[in-house]
Amino acid sequence: MLIESLQNEKIKNLTRLITDNRFRKKSGTFVVEGQQENTMATNFGFELQEYFICESIYREDFPKGKINLVSEKVYDKIAYRGSSEGIIGIYKSKYPKLNTFVPKENSSVIIVESIEKPGNLGAILRSCEAFGIEALIITDPKVDFYNPNVIRSSVGCLFGMKVFQSANEELFEFLQEKGFNIFTTLMDESAEHIDQQNFKGNSALLFGTEHSGLSDFWIGKGKNTLIPMAGSIDSLNLSNAVAISCYEILRQKLN
Repeated sequence: MLIESLQNEKIKNLTRLITDNRFRKKSGTFVVEGQQENTMATNFGFELQEYFICESIYREDFPKGKINLVSEKVYDKIAYRGSSEGIIGIYKSKYPKLNTFVPKENSSVIIVESIEKPGNLGAILRSCEAFGIEALIITDPKVDFYNPNVIRSSVGCLFGMKVFQSANEELFEFLQEKGFNIFTTLMDESAEHIDQQNFKGNSALLFGTEHSGLSDFWIGKGKNTLIPMAGSIDSLNLSNAVAISCYEILRQKLN
């Protein structure tokens, strides 16, 4: 059956999942748009609920799973991307506990405190995946991992990354227990250039919020590091700072 009305209950549910963070968390499901992103979600073991496909736009063989066909008019209203391949999926959410994380030898993790912007979180996920970071840990998150803009800006990297959320106290105990060297990014005179730090062992590099940096909780709990800059400004966009740092971590591990 072709769904042609925006008043259809399935379409109303889908629209709420796209726009309402609290509804996503309550329902335990989230939305994925685009062929690549849906392929990554299924390949990395996320449990599919159902697809919504516009047959006149979608150019591939239909995937396995429950499929709802929708008209172009309906698809145009439910698609949240400017360009799309005609496929939207609904999946069950995963929120793994930090105590289930068993780091590999010489593991590198990125930690971001109280991140607020979905686009930044997505870009950070993309950098972590690209440069071989084992896990991304968010303390006191202000944005839902499954916000559509996180998935879009991560180009699906969210699904292949180990992602955890934690309180600062729990995280600090975990890092100590697992033998991580902790590196902070507090703005003070003790900070050393990032290329002077040693990231070859188990290393955890922490970043603070977009507007105020790391909280006082992390003062004195790690080696302070900074990215050297030659211009007149004294800060970078959070996702850019993480990307540069991830590259430095990989560079050291490859040398």
